[in-house]
Amino acid sequence: MDRHCIGIVGGLGPYAGLDLVQKVFDHTRAIHDQDHVRLMLHSFPSDIPVRPEFLLGLTDVNPGHAIGEVMAGLVRAGADIVGMPCNTAHSPRILDVALERLQAEGAPVRFVHIIDAAVDEVRHLAKPGARIGLMGTVATLQTRLYQDALEAADFVPVVLDSEGCQQVQEAISNDGFGIKASSSPVTPKARGILLEAARRLAETGIDVLLLGCTEIPLALDESEYFGIPAVDATTALARDLVRAYDPARLR
Repeated sequence: MDRHCIGIVGGLGPYAGLDLVQKVFDHTRAIHDQDHVRLMLHSFPSDIPVRPEFLLGLTDVNPGHAIGEVMAGLVRAGADIVGMPCNTAHSPRILDVALERLQAEGAPVRFVHIIDAAVDEVRHLAKPGARIGLMGTVATLQTRLYQDALEAADFVPVVLDSEGCQQVQEAISNDGFGIKASSSPVTPKARGILLEAARRLAETGIDVLLLGCTEIPLALDESEYFGIPAVDATTALARDLVRAYDPARLR
């Protein structure tokens, strides 16, 4: 009998949580229903304040408190492995608060970190010194979550200019055509903006394209763009969650 259970913090946004669940299933060795991992998704989007607003100084309300409560609820329900499909929420200013609440439950639990998972995936595709094109939200880029992690791993992060970064942000969060407003299906306009951003990064001579926002893979799900291999942070997290559950289950 399985001893572990994966808990996923959903609602950040909701479709990103569903995408992570599907990718956990997709990367699990399973022939029968019973072969799949034990998993819970708690998606309480209305409970969790907007992460970028806090990181950019537009509010003093730290989303880490609400995220920590969701994590604690997952542990009380039986999860002992926890993952969160939101790169922005992995900022230490948010994540440290959430993990402090998680640890207060006093139960043995492993948190699987999406930034670490994505950078490890880059290591499989590129040698030290490689140029890594990075797409993400403005808040993720401004807080240097990926840039610092990539530089620590001896890679060179490459980002678009401020106008390009803002266009990517619009593709994610615009109220009319953005992925958060229309995830199923993603609008052609949002996908087009993201494809153009990928093209511009490819033209800079990057070696790998890193999709550092869990909304972006809802629009861009190919394994490469313009001849450049792509790393989807959500898929990297899914694989690390399965690996934490049981390495033999990883497909």
